[in-house]
Amino acid sequence: MYKVRAKKSLGQHFLKDKTIAKRISDSLTGIGYDAVLEIGPGMGILTQYLIERNFSDFRVIEIDRESISWLRESFPNLEKIIEGDFLRLSLDDLFPGKFAIAGNFPYNISSQILFRMLENREKVVEVTGMFQKEVADRICTGPGSRTYGILSVLVQAFYTTEYLFTVSENVFSPPPKVKSGVIRIKRNETLLLGCDEALFFRVVKACFNQRRKTLRNSVRAAFPVTSDNYHEFQLRPEQLSVQQFVNLTNWISENIS
Repeated sequence: MYKVRAKKSLGQHFLKDKTIAKRISDSLTGIGYDAVLEIGPGMGILTQYLIERNFSDFRVIEIDRESISWLRESFPNLEKIIEGDFLRLSLDDLFPGKFAIAGNFPYNISSQILFRMLENREKVVEVTGMFQKEVADRICTGPGSRTYGILSVLVQAFYTTEYLFTVSENVFSPPPKVKSGVIRIKRNETLLLGCDEALFFRVVKACFNQRRKTLRNSVRAAFPVTSDNYHEFQLRPEQLSVQQFVNLTNWISENIS
């Protein structure tokens, strides 16, 4: 059995610590789903513990052919190995019902994974896994923090987030240059935000793209609003909760030319 070479182009850093892998597997609640997709299993250190959870439908998706060969040799009973790119995958074709996502996510696509989660939020009810610590902090932090940003608002609009634990760079091969954070993201009860959701996404992104400016300046630069009379225009985007962004979206919708 050969060892898989970590490929920089794929952002691969293989976790070596089995205790951490088991903690990630154990952090899946299993509530409201019995199907799980692992993204980027690599050499399968997390896979082995996810298999032990006995979910009725467990699949892995891996883009690296060398890793796929390793997985097929190491886990001969793992039938559902998908060779492909998660970001191009049709999740409707993959799972008919609700499912969870797990993984030691490649840092170079971790934010894109979350945007796919948001696009499929009625099916993806839980995500648990490892992110670059800076990204993990950003996803879980609330208003008023310097790390609060686009991902914070968009994810927290539809999910509850929980920072579970920090992981040292020394438990990977090769070690990354940053620490990692394991988080759990669970679908909340929000079905409708109470605003134009497409516009909401645009408003959040427009405001944080100029996060040093007040809302007045960032909104007027991005939208042809006919009024300058919004009661929170003096605030900066990192000061607004999800509900305040919903309120701002509704005001823009009513005052756009």
